[in-house]
Amino acid sequence: MAHRDQGHPPGVEPVPVRTGPVAGARRRLSSAERRRGIVLAVIELASEAGPEGVTTQAIADRVGVTHGALFRHFPDKGAIWAAVFDWVGESLGAAIDAAFGAGGSPLDTLERVFLAHVAFVARHPGVPRILYHELQRPGGAAAQVRLRAMVSGYRARLATLVSDAKAAGQLSAALDAQAAAVHLIGAVQGLVMQATLFGGERGMPQAARRTWALLLDGLRGSRR
Repeated sequence: MAHRDQGHPPGVEPVPVRTGPVAGARRRLSSAERRRGIVLAVIELASEAGPEGVTTQAIADRVGVTHGALFRHFPDKGAIWAAVFDWVGESLGAAIDAAFGAGGSPLDTLERVFLAHVAFVARHPGVPRILYHELQRPGGAAAQVRLRAMVSGYRARLATLVSDAKAAGQLSAALDAQAAAVHLIGAVQGLVMQATLFGGERGMPQAARRTWALLLDGLRGSRR
């Protein structure tokens, strides 16, 4: 039984001390969870310090492991970057797939895909910085090949959607579907550049809606 002379105010019982596992103790992460944490740390660091600031020591510090422990999950830094590109492909792909699969007219779907792409970048501003940094390297790197394949597939899906909107009479019959797809991707890149210059990632979804209205005028044209 606790005694009153232990510093507790009169009439207030002391809080019982828990035995066993410490409350709030960190759960031991599985290898898959730790790998995911490392990938997300890379994306966060790229957002804060740019890809050049993503050192293995900075990654280890961010996830709270030793430098040596980091390489128990990945054999080298190249493997970390490969995992980052895998995550980007899967996560952005899932967001885009959900937008494509939500139904509606081709033009409604096109708008939803555009906004979903921008929203993903707004949530993860480190992603475009990593991608652009990788594209500046000499050609032929494995990550570049993967990135080009990902963008090419996305562009083809957008072009098909534009063609469907043309067939439905929602867009100009004279519209070049391939050029329109490139323009839509370029519009996302333009919003990213503006956000990078002025620190406005949070405002990107709102800016995307204003940009879509302008894009739509160009895509519709005269509808001949």
